[in-house]
Amino acid sequence: MRIVFLGTPQFAVLPLEHLVQNGYQVVAVFTQQDKPAGRGRHLVFTPVKAAAAALELPVLQPGSLKKAEAVAELDVLKPDVIVVAAFGQILPKAVLDLPGRGSINIHPSLLPRHRGASPVPAAILAGDEFTGVSIMLMDEGLDTGPVLARAQIPISDDDNAGSLAAKLSLLSAHLLQDVLLAWGRGQLSPQPQDEAGATYSGTISKEEGQIDWHQPAVDIWRRVRAFNPWPGSYTRWQGKLLKIIEAMPLLCDVPPASEGQVIALPGGGFGVGTGSGVLAVLTVKAEGKQAVPAAAFLRGQRQLIGAKLPC
Repeated sequence: MRIVFLGTPQFAVLPLEHLVQNGYQVVAVFTQQDKPAGRGRHLVFTPVKAAAAALELPVLQPGSLKKAEAVAELDVLKPDVIVVAAFGQILPKAVLDLPGRGSINIHPSLLPRHRGASPVPAAILAGDEFTGVSIMLMDEGLDTGPVLARAQIPISDDDNAGSLAAKLSLLSAHLLQDVLLAWGRGQLSPQPQDEAGATYSGTISKEEGQIDWHQPAVDIWRRVRAFNPWPGSYTRWQGKLLKIIEAMPLLCDVPPASEGQVIALPGGGFGVGTGSGVLAVLTVKAEGKQAVPAAAFLRGQRQLIGAKLPC
């Protein structure tokens, strides 16, 4: 089976590596173009490009798969199946129709729930107890194609978007092996999605990381987890950004606090009043500094207690 793999972020690396390790013929890897990063603004490989280079696989980086020359590059490869994992572009019909066994997409949610660009943060924001991976046969819609297989895992209170994506990446790598084997043998019947249960997750902006202390503590806690590692959840202290890396809503009795008011907590840490309850801050990162436990930060910022953080 000749496979062309399309993927870009870290989530797509394990599925690609497992394909090669299990003897599948990956004839080429398509990924997004290199982007400048860091202070020097040097071009940086995508995680998938770095993995493909280590596996000695051919890598192509067209600006858009809607261009005729990019479709022609794909056509020359004569793929039996195209496997897509967070590639970052919507595939046109001309690409979807190329492989004889279709184009298969790995989506990190239990479709039809959380279609769209940000399914992992969306599951945390929604307070879902479970999420998972769906492998579907692609059509021209946004994650609307019939599903070939699903697998689910629980969402832990300790999970953030980064840790949950890593778990789903490993789950998808294993599920993909089962799907390709059964799909190649004609043993799978694609199941249409139930449109009544469809929800959508949009692209997350950097501005969404700003904490609104009017929200309930539980909602802010979910946002802190959902936006870690990007864009991060932040407030301001003394005119500078203060990122909240880890936090938790307090369920025990604590002194009342108004929205945005900082209070001392037993053990040396601090909490912040919200629209409903108090959010205990566990780990913070001041602008230009390393992340530290909240108690350690407070030792150097005693004036923080009693202060009012901006809402």
